[in-house]
Amino acid sequence: MLSRLGALLQQAVETREPSLDLLEAFTDHWKGITGYYLEATDESVSARQTDIPWHLKQMLDILVYEEKQHPAGEAGPCLEYLLQHKVLETLSTLGKAEYPPGMRQQVLLFFSRMLGQMQHPLLHYLNVHRPVQKLLQLSGDRLGSGTEKEEVQFTAILCTKIKQDPTLLAYILEGKSILNGRRTQELPASPVEEGAEHPPNTSACSPCAEPSPPRRDINLITSLVGLCKSKKSRVALKARENLLSIVGLAEEAAAACLVHGSTLCQLLTEHLCDLYNTIPTSTDPTDVLALEKASWRLQGDAVGNGVFLGKENLAAFFSWLDYLEELVMGAQPVMADAITQTVEEKFFQGILQPQLLQMSELTVLSATAMLTGTVRQISAPPLLHRLVFFLLGPDRHPETPGDASHPLRTQLINRCNHLSDEISLASLRLFEELLQKPHEHVAHSLVLRNLEMRGYLQRGPLVHDERGAPETDPDEDGLDLEEDPYFTDGFPDASFGMSQKPPVGSAPSGKGQVSEVVSSFLCLVPEEAKTSLCMEGGGYDTYVHDALGMVQACRASTAPWGWPSAPQPLDICHPEAAFYEGHFLKVLFDRMGRILDQPYSLNLQVTSVLSRLAAFPHPHLHEYLLDPYLNLAPGCRSLFSILVRVIGELMQRLQRVPQFKAKLLLVRQQLMGLVPGEQMDHTMLFKGVVVLEEFCKELAAIALVKGPPESPP
Repeated sequence: MLSRLGALLQQAVETREPSLDLLEAFTDHWKGITGYYLEATDESVSARQTDIPWHLKQMLDILVYEEKQHPAGEAGPCLEYLLQHKVLETLSTLGKAEYPPGMRQQVLLFFSRMLGQMQHPLLHYLNVHRPVQKLLQLSGDRLGSGTEKEEVQFTAILCTKIKQDPTLLAYILEGKSILNGRRTQELPASPVEEGAEHPPNTSACSPCAEPSPPRRDINLITSLVGLCKSKKSRVALKARENLLSIVGLAEEAAAACLVHGSTLCQLLTEHLCDLYNTIPTSTDPTDVLALEKASWRLQGDAVGNGVFLGKENLAAFFSWLDYLEELVMGAQPVMADAITQTVEEKFFQGILQPQLLQMSELTVLSATAMLTGTVRQISAPPLLHRLVFFLLGPDRHPETPGDASHPLRTQLINRCNHLSDEISLASLRLFEELLQKPHEHVAHSLVLRNLEMRGYLQRGPLVHDERGAPETDPDEDGLDLEEDPYFTDGFPDASFGMSQKPPVGSAPSGKGQVSEVVSSFLCLVPEEAKTSLCMEGGGYDTYVHDALGMVQACRASTAPWGWPSAPQPLDICHPEAAFYEGHFLKVLFDRMGRILDQPYSLNLQVTSVLSRLAAFPHPHLHEYLLDPYLNLAPGCRSLFSILVRVIGELMQRLQRVPQFKAKLLLVRQQLMGLVPGEQMDHTMLFKGVVVLEEFCKELAAIALVKGPPESPP
């Protein structure tokens, strides 16, 4: 026992003496730093040219070595000295003074290395997190400063520590905690001269705390957002990654602290608005739409091909929008909702909406193109949800003619039929982009809410099989297109199928029904007006392949929406008013009726939007757009009935054009780039015929791929 006691005493002496030596060395190095300011005479000497960096490194090495000699969680004499004598406070003050030149860089490096290398929890100490806050106030608010690299390393260490212990967030943000619904102005001082550790406050940043106005003080969040704007791509990327790690904290309390205790949401959105406002007003809208989808990780790299005015600004805007999406996707729901709400208020409503509602055509074109690019970029469900309801409004009930309950929606749809073909084209592109987004409200708001009661069907004796010859438009002055010689010319009796309807009350004929539908669309354009068969690669197989991809993509995106597989039974469909196809379909149908007198690019866009609608797997939409045999209610029109009328008008007009077949073929060759483009009479008419033929083949292919809809129970 005596020998054991002697060994223990010897061990105590051996461990105590080095610690005394360590403390003496530590204080000597600290005196070496403070002594410089008493002795230095040349204020232009850089900190790197002094002994300060060496003294700081020795102090750090001593702290790390001392920590290894003491049990975990126990502070050694050197650490106690650092805390009690406010060494870090003094260093942060020296860094702020930037004397000698470059001192701020040395201080940032010391803080980063000390917090990164020491295992002892330091940031709960008042004399640690207070100087940390002072250092943060020096960074992130001065783009282009010479210490950006050191600043981002410093914030990275802090983010790592917070990720390990989210309760630190309150200390680092403002040195405040939110307790019992009130804000405490200072964390309590420790019993030992402000040096002891504060007990971890597990209720800090309670989500139940009442929101208080976030301060605009520079803190970790403002510093990180500032560094995210750096022109140095590596600095900006690292700062963005660090901010992601903070926003992605799993604890709900931490998310509430970020929402209510910082200006994160405002800072993120303000930068988005600032980037948007830097885009030159003279930027060509076609250049905006030609950009590829941006990635925030490629910050500083231009997007897309070619160089044009405003490209760098566009790339920066869409890159930041992509970054906001990443933040929203990785954030707690309360955090994600706060970010998206701020984006909606400040960007969607504050900037986009006033521009979209202007009367200036140039402003409308530019804003519509930017909105289209924004729709294309956004995919995060919370942000997409806000965008969709901002554009289309929340209404779910059937529309009535003249309904303008959501002015922005009404304006955007009206512009699809604008006097300016450019604005019409840009607006149609916007809606095509919207229809590709995985959000059920888009299709429902634009189309489906008006088809729920199947009011387009005739309620009478022929309702049993719900089929019949397409109704003629009431404005056709009694012209029966099915009996018109220009309409029937070139149609084999069996192929059109109008006279071969299933008997009343008979069940659908499965594949036969599909073949009749396909044949109806393929044979709509008379043989003398067809030119695709004269061209290589103009066959039907290509359309089937493309339709298959589009239909499969639509089925995949709509699968979670719970759409019915069969139409609503007619015995429970009770329309409250006369059928109205809705504002959006009305505009599309009106445009489709003028396909022979519109520019080629506009016709392509109209038919592209209609094809996308036809590809949706909702049974009512399938029936209304792809069933040639509908027995339409009086005054109603369908896509097929409009095509029938256009074909009748086409055949009458072609008969008045000499050598129209040869001219039509030449126009198709010009469109395919096979022969030089030459101006000729009726060019717009011929291009309309080409689009019409291709559109009918596309509809036939979609109908073939989708197959017959299930019968209602």
